[in-house]
Parts: sequence; structure tokens; C-alpha cells
Amino acid sequence: MQQDDRTPPRPEEATAFIAFDASELSLPGGAHWPTRDLDVPRSYTEIAVQVAVPQAPPSPIGPSASVAQSSSRLAVAALVSRITGFGWKIALALIIGTGVVNDSFNIANTLPNMVFELLLGGVLSSVVIPLLVRSHDDADGGEAYAQRLITMALVLLALGTACAVAAAPLFTLLYVDSSSPDTSPALTTALGYLVLPQIFFYGLFALFAAILNAKNVFGPPAWAPVLNNLVVLVTLGVFYLVPGEISLSPVRMGDPKLLVLGLGVTLGIVGQAVVLIPPLLRSGFRFRWRWGIDPRLKEFGGLAAWILGYVGVSQIGLVVNTNVLTSGTGGGVTAYTYAWLLFQLPYGVIGVSLLTAFMPRMSRAAADGDTPRLVGDLSYAARLSTVLLLPCTAVLAVIGTPIGIAIFTWGKGTLADADRLGQTLAISALGLLPYAMVLLQLRVFYAMKDARTPTLIMIVMTAVKIPMLFLCQGLLDREHIVLGAMLVNGATYVIGAVVGQVWLWVRLGHLRSRRALRVILVTTAVSALGAGAAYLAGLVVPASLGASWQAVVRLPLEGLVGAGVSFGLLAVLKVSEFDPISRRIAGLRRARA
Repeated sequence: MQQDDRTPPRPEEATAFIAFDASELSLPGGAHWPTRDLDVPRSYTEIAVQVAVPQAPPSPIGPSASVAQSSSRLAVAALVSRITGFGWKIALALIIGTGVVNDSFNIANTLPNMVFELLLGGVLSSVVIPLLVRSHDDADGGEAYAQRLITMALVLLALGTACAVAAAPLFTLLYVDSSSPDTSPALTTALGYLVLPQIFFYGLFALFAAILNAKNVFGPPAWAPVLNNLVVLVTLGVFYLVPGEISLSPVRMGDPKLLVLGLGVTLGIVGQAVVLIPPLLRSGFRFRWRWGIDPRLKEFGGLAAWILGYVGVSQIGLVVNTNVLTSGTGGGVTAYTYAWLLFQLPYGVIGVSLLTAFMPRMSRAAADGDTPRLVGDLSYAARLSTVLLLPCTAVLAVIGTPIGIAIFTWGKGTLADADRLGQTLAISALGLLPYAMVLLQLRVFYAMKDARTPTLIMIVMTAVKIPMLFLCQGLLDREHIVLGAMLVNGATYVIGAVVGQVWLWVRLGHLRSRRALRVILVTTAVSALGAGAAYLAGLVVPASLGASWQAVVRLPLEGLVGAGVSFGLLAVLKVSEFDPISRRIAGLRRARA
């Protein structure tokens, strides 16, 4: 073991000897490794390390699970959530097809989703968690601060939701190209009235989840979306049994099918928020209305101003993106939405789990002013994302078209629409790792209480994205506009990742980029080999089976071969970032034996 040449522990420090698995340890704040580099790989897993831990009052935060343990449990929940979420999307496509009705539903249902992802689900909670973590140092464990935060948020959510519902026709005007013959603005508006109330409950979910995550309670927020998806699946079953079709000319607000679809989807979001109340109470939190301005709420207000700027700039890009998509042939919005949902499957299982587990650690490191620990977490999360997501990118680029054809040619789907959706998915894979890197970098800025820089980065990304989208609209035929829009989306995240990395380098200094670059190069090489093996495996499937059944056979064959070759080579090459996964797989094999 490397000699620890630092100053010996002070008398007021406790010295603890801890035996642990190096891949499954989350050290308490203020602990020292007996090494200068927090990111030095170790060739052994069972070691005894002398750790100098300053004595402190008991923390109100619950016991901290390790990143490996937290990530694995969250990955299971995320996987089930993504599968059930995609399941109801497939059911919807089978029941109503992938044409105008599905386009209108996706546009309307995206409105509250975008508010959740951009403001509440992603950005706002990224600000809330660091502030909540810091409030745990209060005498009451931060309960009064959280109560004031929720009181203020409930009022703003109620007002914002009411305004959004009233503005449903304006949203339609912004997002839908009414000059296109393949759109139904009236149906989009009608569905908007029914689904926009979701904003309030998305907000409740985000706040409750932020409080639980700050207390190191990750399970309930991760599983809550599964309940939402199950409610929607039941809703679609009822929708299928209700006789008739949704009327397009004219659109009637009292249409039973329209009401079942809109209100049922909203009910799922209500359940997703309400189900977090019992675990919130079990965590010891008690809510009561608490008015007044805490000084840290003013700090939150300053951050929120930049967040609103971030959302505003993002919405401009989304408005242009959706408008360009609706100018294409019917089903373009649905193809883009479904491809994005499939794109989110590997990210949701891997990227979201890592971010959720790393966010409190990075927030604490930033609060303690521990830049080396913050950089270490950032570097490790980036390298883990690389070894897990790059192989997924390569395989997804190969199996994108088979996925589209194998899934969406049944029911009311058509081969042409399914093929276009599959091509869109294959193109989207190119942006998977850059997308994950951008969101990871944003979390680091938020951990440092810096909401200004993410907004400036978003301005750069949007300034690049909008002209390229208009180029797609002007240069491509209507059928291929969706393909161009997805390619632009990936290119935008590449630019955002580069800009964010440079900005972090300026702020934090050395980011251990050399090691990260080595991991990227090695993983890219093995991923390319995996993609090549997947493509060759697909060639053995005879075309005589027909397009649909050929895709059904190619999908698992190419997926298993591509993933097996890519991840197998990472294990053979002993890439250290892949070691935790290798050890976990080996442990499962031993347990079964």
C-alpha cells in the first residue's frame, strides 16, 4: 500500500479500520484515503484501510448505500419502468396506429412531460437536492427548510398549472404546423386540456423524490413510475373496449374515447406522486404549511431564475423541433417520440441510475469544497457511462431498423412507418453517450450551485440546433425530415458535451481527461467490433421469412451477438471500469452454482 505522507490525524479525530470491497464503498464526508489520487485503481478488492474520520454529530441523513449497490437496485427499477412505459406506448400504437391521432396525443402528452423533465424532473430537482443536502446540517435536520420549499412550490405549481391549461390552444399554435395536411390542431388542443393538469402532480413527484433522495431513499421514487405505467395500461384496455373511434372532424370534447385516454393518462401521474407520501412519512418528514422567506430560499430563487432561462431556451428549441416534425408526413412526431423513448431505455437503466446515485455524493463534495473528490466522482461516473453506453450505441445502430419493423408492423401499424421509425432509432443511437455526458456535466454545475453555466451551454446548443433543423426542413423531402431532425439532435448533444467539458476544465482544473480518453478509445474499438459481429450475424437470417418475421429473428440474434462481443471484450481486456460489472456477474454465477 502506498505510504501515507500526510499530516497524522489530529487528537480530536477518530481512527477507524474498515474492511470493505473497494467497489462497494461510499466513504463518509471528510474521510481521507491514504493516497493523493482518489481515482487510483487498486488491483485488489479486500483491503484494510486506515481512514481518519473527523468526529461529528449524527447525521439526519439515512445510512448511505454504496454507488454500486444503489445503482444496481435503481437499475432494476429503471428497467421495469422503461419496459412498462414502452409497453403502453406499443399498446397505444397497436390500438390507434402511428398516424395523426398518435401524433396529436404525443404532442399533447409531451407538454407536461417537457415541463417535468426540463424544469421539475431534471433541472429543478438538480438544484433542490444540493440545497436539501446542505440543509441537513440544521438543528432540525432541514425539515423547516423543506417545508418552506414545498409551500412555495405548491403555490407556484398550482398557479402555473392553471395558466398552462388555459393556454392549451396557444401551445397547439406553437408546436403544430397547422398548414400541414397531416395534423389535427383541434385534437391536440382537446387532449391538452385533459393532460396539462399533470404538471402539478409531476411537480409533487419531483419535490417528494428530491426530499427522499436527499435522505438517501432511492427505491420508492424509482418504482413510482411503474405504477403510473400500469394505470395507463389499464386505461388503454378500457379505451380499447369503448366502442367507436376518436372523432377528427369535428373533434368533440365529450367523446368517450377521448376522455378515457386523456383522463386515464393523467390519473397515472396522480398515482405516481401520491404513492410517495407513505415513504416520505416513514422517513420522518412531516409537512405543514410554513410561510416566510428562508435566506436559502432567496439563494434558490436566484438559481431558479437561471433555471427559468434554461427552460425558456430549451422550449424554443423544442418548439422549432416539433414544428419541423409536423411539417413532414403524418406519423413523424410519433416516429421521433417512439425512437426517443427506445433511445432512453439504455440511458434510463444506466445513466439515470448513476446520476441518481452520484448526485448526493457530488453535492456533498461541492458543499465541503472538496474539489478532488468532486472531480473523482465526475471522472468515475463519466468512465462508467462510457463502458456501459458506447456498446449500447453500437448495437442500437445495427438493430434499430429490426426493432421498428418487429414491433410496429402489427395491429394498425404499416411496414413503411415501422421502417422509418427503426431508421430514426438507429440514427438516435449516435447521441446516446453525448446525451449522458451533457446531463452528467449539468449535475456537476448544479452541485456547485451554478445554474448560470448550464443555461449558457443550452444557449450554445440551441443556437446550433435551430438552423440545422430549418436546413432539414428545406433540404429533405417530407418523409425524411424526422431522420434529419434526429441526426441534428445527436449532433447538438455532441457539441454540448464538448462545450461542457471545456467549461468544467476551466472551473475545476485537471479532470483526469487522459484516463477518460483511453477508456473511450478502447471502448469505441470493442464496440465497433461488436457492431460488426451483430451485422454479420443478421446476414444469416433468410429474407424468405418476410420483413416482419425476419426482423423478429434478427432482433435478438444481433442484439445478443453485438452485446456479447462488446462486453465480453471489455472483460477480456480487463478494463478496470468494467470490473464491478464483471465481479457482479461472477458473483451471480457462483450464487446459482
